[in-house]
Amino acid sequence: MINLSLQFSIPVIGFAAYSGTGKTTLLKQLIKELSNTKNVGLIKQSHHDIDIDIPGKDSFELRKAGARQTLITSPYRSAFIKEHKEKIEPDLVNIINQLDIEELDIIFIEGFKHECFTKIELHRQAHEKPYLYINDENIIAIATDDEQSSHTITTLNLNNTTEILHYIHKQFF
Repeated sequence: MINLSLQFSIPVIGFAAYSGTGKTTLLKQLIKELSNTKNVGLIKQSHHDIDIDIPGKDSFELRKAGARQTLITSPYRSAFIKEHKEKIEPDLVNIINQLDIEELDIIFIEGFKHECFTKIELHRQAHEKPYLYINDENIIAIATDDEQSSHTITTLNLNNTTEILHYIHKQFF
């Protein structure tokens, strides 16, 4: 299996962690800081039946009428909704290819932790979960709140967004 990060002209970085570790919270902070100088793309995987459209709106009604793909657009933003024929996990390469990569400097991915691409693991000691990097060679660093642990890969302070952002700059720009 080839590493996804090698297939694209911009960095593709995942954030792998167990649920409740703070992936979304950290990503919000990183994106807020990084978007001052870089164009950031984000892909978030969900294991739930999501619906970003609003019942009663024309786009919702047209999609529910049977449109397999719906593109909602305005001068402010666009959203693309694709109905899957079967309940299958989407292919990450195809998802990335739906982004306008020419307009981005970096793509962050939340989820898809079993895919082969560069990741930073987030780990909270209080959750008492095993470290993911031990079984995933694509994890290049671990951001943890456990100050007592020692690791064989780069260790970052999970509660220090500046340190994590500096690491990303150093590694990818």
